Amino acid sequence: MTSTVQRCGWAKSELLQTYHDTVWGVPAHDDRLLYEMLILDGAQAGLSWEIILKKRDGYYRAFAGFDPQQVALFDGHKIAQLIRDPSIVRNRLKIQSAVVNARCFLSIQEEFGSFDNYLWAWVGRRPVVNNWKSLADVPARTELSDALSKDLSRRGFTFVGSTICYAFLQSAGLVNDHLVSCFRHLQLT
Repeated sequence: MTSTVQRCGWAKSELLQTYHDTVWGVPAHDDRLLYEMLILDGAQAGLSWEIILKKRDGYYRAFAGFDPQQVALFDGHKIAQLIRDPSIVRNRLKIQSAVVNARCFLSIQEEFGSFDNYLWAWVGRRPVVNNWKSLADVPARTELSDALSKDLSRRGFTFVGSTICYAFLQSAGLVNDHLVSCFRHLQLT
């Protein structure tokens, strides 16, 4: 049976369709979820998003349910253990980044009251709604992602280049990049 629902062209597999339909572009305000999205977008660098989604449960277990307070306490022994864990991407730099970023995340929470307060201030607390007609129109980075990347880097975060930040802004719903032909575009506008 073929689906007649119009989606963004990248949502080809069942796993990607479920993510597209229920998570991607939905405004996220829960700090734990924002930390999860930031870590997974960083882990995705150089890989397909489908690989990361297949390992999402493994990441959840390995990174203490994406609790930044717990992850911030991970030491060299724990990092070495995670490098041997096949349920996640076993890249030392990406694993270390999740720990460093947890510590930086906590600093932002302390300074702004929540990571949500910090992050959503970048868009005036309202999603940026784009009206792209094709996937070719969607940028890989913008002035907003450039500025966010620069600020996060200044605060000590790693794996937060502009392209990763733009993917994070899209997934966390700060930017609605669903194509205008996609059923989710109007639902999230």
